[in-house]
Amino acid sequence: MAAFSYIGRNSQGAQVKGSIDAPNANAAAEQLSRQQIIPISIEQAKKLTDNSGDLGQIDIGDLLGFSAISLDDLIVFCRQMYALVRSGVPILRAINGMAESSNSPKLKVALAEIATQLEGGYELSSALHQHPKLFSPLFVSLVHVGENTGQLDEAFSKLASYFEREQDTRKRIKTALRYPSFVLGAIAIAIVILNIFVIPTFANMFSKLGADLPWATKALISSSNFFLDYWPHLLVVCIGVFFGLRAYLKTEKGLYQWDRIKTRLPIVGSIIERSILSRFSHSFAIVLKAGVPMTSGLTLVSDAVDNTYMSEKIIAMRTGIESGDSLLRSAVGSKLFTPLVLQMIAVGEETGRVDELLEEVGDYYEREVDYELGTLTAKIEPILIAIVASMVLILALGIFTPMWDMMSAFKGK
Repeated sequence: MAAFSYIGRNSQGAQVKGSIDAPNANAAAEQLSRQQIIPISIEQAKKLTDNSGDLGQIDIGDLLGFSAISLDDLIVFCRQMYALVRSGVPILRAINGMAESSNSPKLKVALAEIATQLEGGYELSSALHQHPKLFSPLFVSLVHVGENTGQLDEAFSKLASYFEREQDTRKRIKTALRYPSFVLGAIAIAIVILNIFVIPTFANMFSKLGADLPWATKALISSSNFFLDYWPHLLVVCIGVFFGLRAYLKTEKGLYQWDRIKTRLPIVGSIIERSILSRFSHSFAIVLKAGVPMTSGLTLVSDAVDNTYMSEKIIAMRTGIESGDSLLRSAVGSKLFTPLVLQMIAVGEETGRVDELLEEVGDYYEREVDYELGTLTAKIEPILIAIVASMVLILALGIFTPMWDMMSAFKGK
């Protein structure tokens, strides 16, 4: 969907100007004709990129990195819209009802604005397109296709299923990472307590006794002194690094590098990659079933995967198809898929059932993600045990060794 500026004449012959959202200029002309406006010129509007002076439009939630709307809200919205549209309730009445009953303040405001735009002659997809932070291009495009094919209820049903699957995957990943996150957090707290309270106590005792300390004890005391003397500086550095990384990741280059690194991380990288490929397969199957052309579908799916590195490879697939390659050859060139998946894509092209086979591919990757998540704790546990054992060994060498030496000296006397 893109914004187009137009000049035309209404049914009274008066000249009118404005803007309209549509996939292309021809679709914009069709929308204007339905509004009884004869277009004279239609040009794609230029995007305004400088909003720095409009401080009133700054969203604190966006500034802090919070999501504009939760998946729960989107799922409820899609399910309710599916039920209302399927029951024959007019779109405007359905949107007004959703605006009154929604529990999300942002969604409530957006739906009220969408209702106003619908009253002004906008299509639902065009009105949704005015809120890109809430409704993704994939969401808007499926609604647009549903409007044009008379299957708007099915479009909302597919979107609800897609968001439910996405939510389930996220919950499984969070559940799998809860235990190692708790252990790492406990280790970090233990290190702080040791440096502030435990090690200084032993350091004072050793200094009073005048014992000759081994290298491990000296290292522990030096690290504790450094922590106690420079903790304000360390705190400032940590905060600076945190916000510096956030700012870097908001840049195009920084986000691309991080998205690329995520898929190559030890242990969890394969889970992230397969989760993205599952999302790609399911979303691509949805847009193909909805009747979206393959090249346009790949463009939409590249935004839906939410990973710029993978998105670049998907765009490369689209370029290959536009150059005359088959989906299979483009998929082989992207080096994203396993031979088994490529075989399923080949069968889908031969039988004309690419969308169904892509659903199978998505289910295959989901099963792979489930298995990897099931074994994630078993893979991480040895690493955590090694970290804890190393801490205990260092403490034993640094604290108990000089105590044993002093006890041996006293016994010798």
